[in-house]
Amino acid sequence: MTVPYELAWWGWGIAALGALWIGISKTGLAGLGVLAVAMFTFIFPAKQSTGIVLPILIVGDIVAVITYRRNAVWSHLIRLAPWTVVGVVLGYFALGILDAQAVGRLIGAILLVITALQFWRMRSARGVEQAGEVVAHNLWLTALVGVLAGFFTMVSNASGPIMIIYLLAMGLPKIEFMGTSAWFYFLLNVSKIPFSFNLGLITPESLTFDLLMAPFAIVGGLLGYQILKRINQRVFEDVALLFTALAAVRLVIG
Repeated sequence: MTVPYELAWWGWGIAALGALWIGISKTGLAGLGVLAVAMFTFIFPAKQSTGIVLPILIVGDIVAVITYRRNAVWSHLIRLAPWTVVGVVLGYFALGILDAQAVGRLIGAILLVITALQFWRMRSARGVEQAGEVVAHNLWLTALVGVLAGFFTMVSNASGPIMIIYLLAMGLPKIEFMGTSAWFYFLLNVSKIPFSFNLGLITPESLTFDLLMAPFAIVGGLLGYQILKRINQRVFEDVALLFTALAAVRLVIG
């Protein structure tokens, strides 16, 4: 197999760790996937990274779907589905219009916003619960969540915190939360493949790279639940948010 991309040794290390984090976030520590997205923007141009990361995300999704295949609450997925498609289409056109530097700054701004949302979720559970009750019973707010999730995931593969807040607001038990999230992102990420191909973000070279990274995502997926049981999740998420914020600032300032 020809090795794709001329990366330094540390670049390969960042990529492998990013793929591992993707797997872990899919099965055990929801919300940490945004850290992996930020890590890939350190070694690839921001716009290019969205296509490179997508197949790795799908590998993690497959592991998660297999793990939680019977635990999805489909009523929530059906409510969000049409609005999420709208968001994906809007994100597709945004990627087609904006140049690489603009996309980098947009992704950086998005990462800062969702990092703040994630921090708020961790520090103000009551506030999130109250906001979630409103979302759960308001069609327009549900539509907004779906559109934002679709747009953010198409532009930056970084809609995780939005969906975390939404699914937590539904009051789902942990296993159903993970199952619903697994199926949502599997179906969503698979639907993004034609758009990414059309934009030239997925190429034979990027797929070769993804094939090399897939084992790390699989191992991460297998480790996710075990890690969640054995460490303090709050400290773990704090560290992830710190590095995500630093990566986002780097993108915004160019």
